[in-house]
Amino acid sequence: MRVSPVESRADLRAFVDFPLRLHPTNRYVPLLSSVIAAHRRRAELFLVRDERGVVVGRTSVHRSTAFDAKVGPRQLFGHTEFVDDDAVFAAILDTVEARADGRPLFGPVALLPNQTGGVITSGFADRGFVDSAWNPAYYPAMYERHGFRRRFEADTWLVDLHGTASGAGSTTASISADTPVDVGRDHGFVFDDARIAAEGLVIRHGSRRHFRDQLPILRQLLNASFAQLGYYTEISAEPLAEQTDGLAYLLDEALLLWLEKAGRPIAFVVAVPDISEFLMAVGGRLGVLNQLRLLATRARYRRDAVLIIKGTVPEEQGKGYLTLLSRELHRNLAAGGYRTLRSTFVERENAASAAQYRRAGGRPLHGYTFYEKAPA
Repeated sequence: MRVSPVESRADLRAFVDFPLRLHPTNRYVPLLSSVIAAHRRRAELFLVRDERGVVVGRTSVHRSTAFDAKVGPRQLFGHTEFVDDDAVFAAILDTVEARADGRPLFGPVALLPNQTGGVITSGFADRGFVDSAWNPAYYPAMYERHGFRRRFEADTWLVDLHGTASGAGSTTASISADTPVDVGRDHGFVFDDARIAAEGLVIRHGSRRHFRDQLPILRQLLNASFAQLGYYTEISAEPLAEQTDGLAYLLDEALLLWLEKAGRPIAFVVAVPDISEFLMAVGGRLGVLNQLRLLATRARYRRDAVLIIKGTVPEEQGKGYLTLLSRELHRNLAAGGYRTLRSTFVERENAASAAQYRRAGGRPLHGYTFYEKAPA
């Protein structure tokens, strides 16, 4: 095997194209090629070729002082794809370890766990979706055979909104209803109109026109809500703008919500129309022409939604505020005619967050993990 850095445009095309050849086009959702190009400014990208010069693997390596401060010194790797061949994976592993300087390895992340990355450990028959991983079943086996252990195990989730709309014994039928219900009862609170008025609660919605102006509010909520999670590192303005680039023109304003209490933002939920099938069709290349095509056909992608992230600031957790936003989100999903809601990974230790999906009649979709390996 020959490992070489990505240096030319042809190398970068080969890097972007490799998983499109490797994985089923109806299951694997490629990361945007523009995001990969942006990551190249902060990470080294590598290709693995066999004796014929055919690309059989890829990876990237980088470090993060913020992640080091949170978890301890780590050599990070990401964008890691490979054929089912131990020699290919060993070549990738050698490349990462050669740059580790005795640090443990952690990944795959691009560039951090709160951005994108991870490996699915179950649910391989179900397609992936934006901001989440999909890989074949041999991936976790390969990592574990080569000495990696699982870290921050989690699940993605799927809620069948059509099933709940009929009210067939599911709590979501109540969440979606127009009448006040005791959706906060798990925490000893009842949400009704009187409580909303008494506490000065206001639900705000996203805006395509003012989305850039709303990003600082979301960043403030995101960093405060997730600071206590073991894998999360504070996101600054530039990476958040990069991650959300292009989101404004696809935004369904009814699916981006935050809650204000006495004028202060305290909880939020961000869901977006699921454009996974479009990204599959264009291989993750969302240039100007494909953006126009997507805009022209975006009504097709209002059937499924993806919950990207949600949270409550620490001092207001356990009071049912996120459940209130979930009720509002489900109402808006029903009004918009959505049929499913998928969620990015939720750590298994985060029982409260997973409970909201169970109350909505949801089920785990993909087992999910990151991997860590002790120094060689």
